Amino acid sequence: MPPTPPPDGVARSAEELNAAIRALFSHRDARLTDEQRAEYQQLLAELDRVTRGDVTTAA
Repeated sequence: MPPTPPPDGVARSAEELNAAIRALFSHRDARLTDEQRAEYQQLLAELDRVTRGDVTTAA
């Protein structure tokens, strides 16, 4: 089951995003479904925004 996205306006931390990305891969040779690939791309984009500082992390 995919992780539940945070409520609007609440940013996940880089650690949370990395954990979600790692969870998509059950083992090193794991192949992603189309749905998982879309989620992976969304997570990468969100992680990029967080690491660039475009998002304020919630307390």
